[in-house]
Amino acid sequence: MGLHQTLTRADLCESVHEDVGLSRQECAGLVERTLELIVESLERGETVKLSGFGVFQVREKRARMGRNPKTGEPAAINPRRVISFRASQIMKGRVHDAPGGD
Repeated sequence: MGLHQTLTRADLCESVHEDVGLSRQECAGLVERTLELIVESLERGETVKLSGFGVFQVREKRARMGRNPKTGEPAAINPRRVISFRASQIMKGRVHDAPGGD
């Protein structure tokens, strides 16, 4: 993958197919199930830690006052749940050391 390209689910499935040798349909099912397990865990408010990759975590954001960026008028922001991702040190190092990562 070059600069400014996007990795898609189809790309993941194809890569798993090439590396593992299962059928494309089996690989697609494997990728989809993996992603679904991550989402289900986050829906339950659980932390998802993938060693060497990073941590997905659900955070509760409190209600607060903000501003409409167009008008500058005060606007209430409702409480909500957000997903944060914190990359592992290993991933940070690999991305930093990759060509074009300076």
